[in-house]
Amino acid sequence: MAPVKKEKINGVSYVASRDTISIKHVQPVINVNANFAAIMPFGFIRDLEHPEIVHNTERQWFGETRAGAKQYIDELRKSNIKIMIKPQIWVWRGEFTGFIEMKDEATWKSLEDSYSKFILEYAELAEETKVDIFCIGTELERFIDNRPEYWFLLIKEIKKVYKGKLTYAANWNEFNRTPFWSELNYIGVDAYFPVSQSKTPTVEECLKGWEKYKQDIKRIHDKFQKPILFTEYGYRSVDYSGKQPWVSDRSMDQVNLEAQVNTTQALFETFWNEDWFAGGFIWKWFHKHDKVGGNDNFMFTPQNKPVEALIKQQYSTH
Repeated sequence: MAPVKKEKINGVSYVASRDTISIKHVQPVINVNANFAAIMPFGFIRDLEHPEIVHNTERQWFGETRAGAKQYIDELRKSNIKIMIKPQIWVWRGEFTGFIEMKDEATWKSLEDSYSKFILEYAELAEETKVDIFCIGTELERFIDNRPEYWFLLIKEIKKVYKGKLTYAANWNEFNRTPFWSELNYIGVDAYFPVSQSKTPTVEECLKGWEKYKQDIKRIHDKFQKPILFTEYGYRSVDYSGKQPWVSDRSMDQVNLEAQVNTTQALFETFWNEDWFAGGFIWKWFHKHDKVGGNDNFMFTPQNKPVEALIKQQYSTH
């Protein structure tokens, strides 16, 4: 008998909004054959050296709060969509979370206390709602580099609260030195690897661009014997979409739908058939499907673009 292939995590990164959601907002997720959604409540930090994370307040959008995250989870669950809760931090002016770094021991301790409150709030929600996966952080490279002991202790605290599966969303250039993979269930990677220098990358170019990264990723899988999960993946529909896929700068505004399709197809071809690869969450999916994306949109969302059909096809076969 042929081995039974494990079902992949065919996910969407479901963007928090001001509003509640209903079946109308879930139906497009079903239509693209997704079986998972990442729900992303937010905490806010004033700047990269500030230790206080503000979260779950009335000043936030509904979907960014605990109550909002729960409403989204409940609504998606009605349609048998599984859930990963993935709390994220937003630094004022959109500065990169990986650069959050305190200047002295006292401030580091304050950040740790604040982060623990933030993350344990959502670990409690994860347990309350019995979600499938909880992500303990997103792209916090310097915080982890500087304070590894804290993270091991935090994971112990999370496990006291939440009994499901854990991951961490490491940035593409960080995952191979994240120290605590042995304590988690999935090696999570935000997969913004540069795979092509071309204005309109071909599938073949991107496949070649993936070769060395795929070896690195497989090596980390082999070392820890944990499945690889792309906690985020995706490309913008712009020229040079494979060159620096993490860039969300609006000055890059030359729409290129073919570039988005080709880069995405190469990622699917590289990873989705590997038994050590668990799947991933496309970045990013908005609740008002008929109001977003489209053929003149140059941002990440696949909605109402040619790449949506590619995702639908891919998600139907695994």
